[in-house]
Amino acid sequence: MGDTVHVSGIGGVGMSALAQALLDQGVRVSGSDRLLDTGDMTETLACLARQGVALGPQDGSGVSPQTARLVVSSAIEADNPEVVRAKELGVPVVHRAAELANLVRGKRLIAVTGTCGKSSVTAMLGCLLEGAGFDPFVVNGAAVAGWSAGGARIGSVRKGAGAWAVVEADESDRSLMVFSPEHAIITNASADHFGLGETLSLFAAFRARVPGLVIDGRQESGGPDGLRLEGWNGFFTFEGVEYCVPMPGGHNVHNAWHAVRMARALGAAPEKLVAALRAFGGVERRLQRVGVCGGAAVVDDYAHNPEKLAAAWTTLAAAFPAGVCAVWRPHGFAPLRKMLADLVTVFTRVCRPADTLLLLPVYDAGGTADRTITSGVLASQLRDKGVTVNPVQTLMEAEAAMRSRAVPGGVLVTFGARDPDLPRLAARLAGKRCEFGKGASE
Repeated sequence: MGDTVHVSGIGGVGMSALAQALLDQGVRVSGSDRLLDTGDMTETLACLARQGVALGPQDGSGVSPQTARLVVSSAIEADNPEVVRAKELGVPVVHRAAELANLVRGKRLIAVTGTCGKSSVTAMLGCLLEGAGFDPFVVNGAAVAGWSAGGARIGSVRKGAGAWAVVEADESDRSLMVFSPEHAIITNASADHFGLGETLSLFAAFRARVPGLVIDGRQESGGPDGLRLEGWNGFFTFEGVEYCVPMPGGHNVHNAWHAVRMARALGAAPEKLVAALRAFGGVERRLQRVGVCGGAAVVDDYAHNPEKLAAAWTTLAAAFPAGVCAVWRPHGFAPLRKMLADLVTVFTRVCRPADTLLLLPVYDAGGTADRTITSGVLASQLRDKGVTVNPVQTLMEAEAAMRSRAVPGGVLVTFGARDPDLPRLAARLAGKRCEFGKGASE
């Protein structure tokens, strides 16, 4: 058997991070992605190619006798050509989480999980420990400002040589249970990929695996002392020391509070943490300010479930009183069906008369999903509640609608996961050179 690790769906957030982490360990990597099948070479894919990753279509041709193992995510189905080919050749098929768990073996591991906020907390904790001199190895679910080396690396990974590792552990497919962390942070729990009861049981089982400190937001009735918001910044006090969070919204203050408490428990000096948090550049697609369009701010955000959408929309509404015009694409038919009632409740609550919601069709990655609950169903129910909602069929149509609603003091927002054309739309609105891909949204 060979020594090349082949990563299926390598263009995704989690898989591209794993590929970068493998490259940092000196592993030879190849990969495939459905976007390549449509001719869409995203910047993520181009970055991996520049580092020597051999990229190809997801047709099974990338798996050969020289492949040491095939790494897949839960999104890769059993009849995927690469899985079929690997089984024909006797190539081991390994889940992404198991591969990552193997990479951090020998490190003192901190796992960050939860329904919402885990990418932000992972990024903050990584930057805090970096600033405190711990030199941590970090694998996150989103790119972090300053970690991409000007586009030379995937920005969701920090190559650290210290004793500590920080990873974002995903609950959506229960793969968090693969990790054996020394310490952990559980940000919160709500119904998302599973019902609330099942989610709570999953996090309880995860917590039981952690021998050290667990900062568990599910069991905290209060919040940080001295919490206040001033413009795009937040503040809180811990152990008599005030911290500035250079991100908007109370939810980001809570995220920073979790990260600071863990860093202090590891022995990081407060003065170094204050400086590191103040210098934190933010997380890609987490209330990321992209630029300006027609006097309105342009913001890109990953929000895709009711809690994330509510937190982001409320934060933006407070900062931009002239109105929020947001486009959102549901990231799958099954999640939309499961979250439909909660989405109606949330959008009805947060959308003001000055606000507009543009709804794109569900992002359809193929497979055997039940497609009976669509964006049109959600739009109809929201109209009945008095929400200003306009279905749009393409991102080009959404762009035109957003430009027509751009006003000074307002904000244009792209919301949603999975579709790589959403951040591209934000870039185009802000006048930055970024073309739409050929597949997902046209």
